[in-house]
Amino acid sequence: MGANSLEKKSRSGFWSTVFGRCKCWPRRMSISTGSIPNQNNNNVKTSNWNTRRGRSDVDQGLDGGSYLKSPPNHSMLVVVHQQNQVCKPPVESTRITTNQRKVPKEAISISGELESMIMDYQKIKGNNSNLVRASSGNFMLYGHLGNLRQPVEGENKKEDNKVEEKPEPPSLQCKALATRRDSEKLKNLGNIDYNKGNFGEALSLYEAAIAIDPFKASYRTYSSAALEAAGRILEAVSECREAIRIEPRYHRAHHRLGNLYIRLGEVEKAMYHLKRAGPEADSDHIAKAKTLQERINKCTEAKRLRTWNVLVKETDSAIKAGADSSPFMYAFKAEALLKLHRHQEANETLLQGPKYNDEDCIKHFGPIGNANLLVVQAKVDMALGRFDDALAAMERAVRLDSNSKEANSAMSKARALATFETVGNEHFKTSNFYDACISYGEGLAHDPRNSVLLLNRAICYSKLGQDELAIEDCTRALSVRPGYTKARLKRAHCNSKLERWEASIEDYEMLKKETPNDEEVKQGLSKARRQLKNKKTG
Repeated sequence: MGANSLEKKSRSGFWSTVFGRCKCWPRRMSISTGSIPNQNNNNVKTSNWNTRRGRSDVDQGLDGGSYLKSPPNHSMLVVVHQQNQVCKPPVESTRITTNQRKVPKEAISISGELESMIMDYQKIKGNNSNLVRASSGNFMLYGHLGNLRQPVEGENKKEDNKVEEKPEPPSLQCKALATRRDSEKLKNLGNIDYNKGNFGEALSLYEAAIAIDPFKASYRTYSSAALEAAGRILEAVSECREAIRIEPRYHRAHHRLGNLYIRLGEVEKAMYHLKRAGPEADSDHIAKAKTLQERINKCTEAKRLRTWNVLVKETDSAIKAGADSSPFMYAFKAEALLKLHRHQEANETLLQGPKYNDEDCIKHFGPIGNANLLVVQAKVDMALGRFDDALAAMERAVRLDSNSKEANSAMSKARALATFETVGNEHFKTSNFYDACISYGEGLAHDPRNSVLLLNRAICYSKLGQDELAIEDCTRALSVRPGYTKARLKRAHCNSKLERWEASIEDYEMLKKETPNDEEVKQGLSKARRQLKNKKTG
């Protein structure tokens, strides 16, 4: 009895040392090793069970010690202790459920007791533990390798199968407000540059604002205003169209687009948008559009009747009425001037007109409309001897409108003129002036008033000593192109050779006004004046 009492006392001290106040041992239950979330547990302590076993010989005498041997392949065991945990009454620990086999208390091994204690802890913690059972019956930390570093205290616990949430980004509403303020600031800076006349800088700022907020219709109208001021009318139209697409009832965009169409001479489209401009439109704009329509109708009628002087007059009226950016008004006028043999004025008219590239013209006016513009440009180039440019323009026109008889006829003419000029130039380079005259003459058969071919033939006549014929060709060239300096200079030289000093002086004086620093003109004028003086005094 004494020995048994000592053994019981020693055993009681051991249990108290290892497990604290816990005196109740729930039934042993199997633990699922399925997916258990990796939770933070600040009350988990690990100890080396083999080391603890070696600390006292008393451990070897507990119930024979046969069940105290740890499996040879494992050395780690986890002991769980919950601070402030309230122990259950002994009655609860010995309660057996219906389907449970009653096991004698003495038959429960230390591993089983530990497992039961851990299960009790898991029940209290809501079955959320970071311990999993190993195949040997020992327990290890969850985390694939079993010894991964666990989360530190204070980390939020995550539910099973939930991805860790990232910190929420700044409020989208606040971000939108900040972006809007940035775009508004750019727009305001653009307005300042626009009011100063710095349209390029203003346009850059408006485009930056659009890049930040591309669905702000007002930014498009501001950009359109800058483009219009810079002379980029077709691009301004595109911006207004985009503004209306974004906000179909945007009155200011309709008003601006209506005015742009007036400048392009497209009255029907202008009226359409002006009627939708709401309070932005007024009766003056409507009246302006109606007046312009009357002028354009007269231009169309004059072109149909081939009354070229009337067409020149009506196109000027239409341009003054508001169609100052219409390429067709300038093309009509240039074509009429060509028919009137006023080649220089035709060229000046096109130079005064708007400059649009082919891509923008095709997009806005269509391929046929752009082809018609190219035909007029080619005719002016031919009249001024720019045969290569004329041929290139005609080829583009034919590609756009292959069925146009006018375009095909003009292209054939451009090819013929370019060919005869090239042949004549080759003869001239070899000093074969006679054949050169013949080649230039063949070119003039296609265009009798071509100033360049007339001058080239006049030079050949002069080389052949036929100054009278040279003067005649120069005079014909100057009749269609009064500012043709080379033709006037050649005529002055020929008149000097024929001792027609008065006519020579007249041409030299005109040339001096145009080219005051030309030494050849100065010397020719000085010589003609001296010879005329000698003639009068002699």
